Amino acid sequence: MRKTVHHLVIGCLLAGTLSLAAPAKPNILWIMSDDHATQGIGAYGSRLAVLDPTPAIDRLAREGAIFTNAFCTNSICTPSRATLMTGQYSHTNGVTTLFESLPPERQYLAKWIKELGYETAMIGKWHLKEEPAPFDYYAVLDGQGWYFNPVFRVRGDKPWPQNEFQFQGYDCVHSSDAITRLSLDWLKQRKGEKPFFLMHHFKSPHDNFENAERYDFLYEDDFIPEPESLWERGNHGPAGHEQYGTSVGRRNVRRNMGDHMFVDDTLPDDEYKRVAYQRYIKKFLRTVKGLDDNLDKLLQYLKKTGELDDTIIIYTSDQGFMLGEHDYIDKRWMYEESLRQPFIVRYPKMIQAGTVIDTIVNNVDYAPTLVELAGGRAPGDIVEGRSFAALLRGEEMENPRTSTYYRYWLHMAHHDNPAHMGVRTASHKLIFFYGMGLGHKHVTADDTQPYWEMYDLSNDPKEMNNVFNNPEYKAIRQNLMRELLRLREETGDIDAGHPELVELLQQEAGKIL
Repeated sequence: MRKTVHHLVIGCLLAGTLSLAAPAKPNILWIMSDDHATQGIGAYGSRLAVLDPTPAIDRLAREGAIFTNAFCTNSICTPSRATLMTGQYSHTNGVTTLFESLPPERQYLAKWIKELGYETAMIGKWHLKEEPAPFDYYAVLDGQGWYFNPVFRVRGDKPWPQNEFQFQGYDCVHSSDAITRLSLDWLKQRKGEKPFFLMHHFKSPHDNFENAERYDFLYEDDFIPEPESLWERGNHGPAGHEQYGTSVGRRNVRRNMGDHMFVDDTLPDDEYKRVAYQRYIKKFLRTVKGLDDNLDKLLQYLKKTGELDDTIIIYTSDQGFMLGEHDYIDKRWMYEESLRQPFIVRYPKMIQAGTVIDTIVNNVDYAPTLVELAGGRAPGDIVEGRSFAALLRGEEMENPRTSTYYRYWLHMAHHDNPAHMGVRTASHKLIFFYGMGLGHKHVTADDTQPYWEMYDLSNDPKEMNNVFNNPEYKAIRQNLMRELLRLREETGDIDAGHPELVELLQQEAGKIL
């Protein structure tokens, strides 16, 4: 029997301190991938589930809880990781784009967990530029990191970042194998006097996707199911702006997956797109397969040592990813495939197998949740999220969250996405593409024309029909506008230093309300 939890979590401030009376503490294994969309995980039942891409991750879902409405608040790598480490929105922690860093004194999560008596380690992709100093041990990729023969920054006697490590004697070690080997080595050398908190962060399946050689022919003879919106975009996105968002096919002439995958440029448009998609998705799935196999190695080790059922195991990704939907590649968008995160938790001493939780949570909530699972309570004067550990215990939550706020700042950079903000409820979504760089030193693109999108997710879950201008949705549109303004006020994302955006939003709100 699958147990469904039908209640929501509110993202209000937590009061209290880190000290709470607690029984013997469980180990915590936080496994995070990079750009692993829910549609690339079998347990989420997408078009790709028939390929059985993730048997180990699916096992966690069968034996634990799967969240169906977990969302990021800024769908891009560095900001998402900063939110995880702080329990704060991007505008609060100051990491709004790829270019900011998070100093050790603000890497709160590692400090809090350590104070609760845990031995802590961070292994794999870090991507926050400054030293992960609060961890007892770290071995993190140098920046974005290489897929093969990666270099790690490790804790040592020399100042950061002078200590380097690279596997010697291997011709071609893949990053997923290397990261798992380091995690297993760390687990084996522990004395076992304290419970462990291990953040195991894969680089995979970040593009450009590079799989280990043993997977080169996986899915070679298969035709991978295509999303319908790869070919028919419907009433999606702004008319006349074909160059917004990098593409699978030739729609975006500056950058598209056909170029990345070296597709024959003489092919007709439809064939070019089809070949690009098949190469794209197969490389993605081969990279995912290596991730999943390495996750299984961690599970097998914990089973061997008798620690499997004493360990809270969480699998997630820093954000979602577009796998050809609407002819998009990459993330950044507030569209479902980019906004939604996988979130799966196994801990049989607390969680009934087969639990499905449709609560709205977002990644601002992850840090306080981890702290509570470790036996503490995150300081309410710092965190902006709220622990949803009660949901894992099958308990009711007070003041349920009814919506989630989103904002993407990096205007027209890398993948040609205009800056935008929005609100998602259980049934609808409103997005405002305000299209301003706001003077960010790494954004040199001109402002773009502002526009709105709104989707009825109950009747249009694939976001094919923008109903913003549909008069039948006037009342819903007004309610969503009010909720967007309320969330901006509640989270403090009010753009006080950018009167041009404040004025634009006021004008637009006046038209709607």
